[in-house]
Amino acid sequence: MVGPEPTDSPGVVIPPPFIYLAGLLVAFGLDWLWPVALLPDTPQYVVGALLICVGIHIVVRVFHRFRTAGTNIEPYKPTTAIVTDGIFAYSRNPVYLAAAIATLGIGIASDNAWVLLTLVPTLVIIRYAVIAREERYLDGKFGDDYRRYKASVRRWI
Repeated sequence: MVGPEPTDSPGVVIPPPFIYLAGLLVAFGLDWLWPVALLPDTPQYVVGALLICVGIHIVVRVFHRFRTAGTNIEPYKPTTAIVTDGIFAYSRNPVYLAAAIATLGIGIASDNAWVLLTLVPTLVIIRYAVIAREERYLDGKFGDDYRRYKASVRRWI
């Protein structure tokens, strides 16, 4: 029996932005049913906006770095190079970290404690449904080079 040809990708089934979006939708649905406040009005907007800006800044840097390295950022496309410098010297998954920071900022700016609570299962899903697949893929594709990088840089921060 001949199966489908293997593809050169980690096999991530759901694009990570949709996972974060699903967490936010659940949080806002829960907030609509049962609002739980976080902070007084004035600091919440400043802190939330700052965190959202930090997340966006990280994503922009990562996109630029991937483009410079000539590799794909989408987890369903082939990776052609391991990026280990810049922000990748501090985190193996800066985009997922940035999305978590921005999500936290959205929760604070919207005064929605549910966002913080739904962020926990969102990150568990990201860790096991996305990052685990990516790590297996990169280990298989790049071998010792990836294992050395993985041993020297933390997954998140």
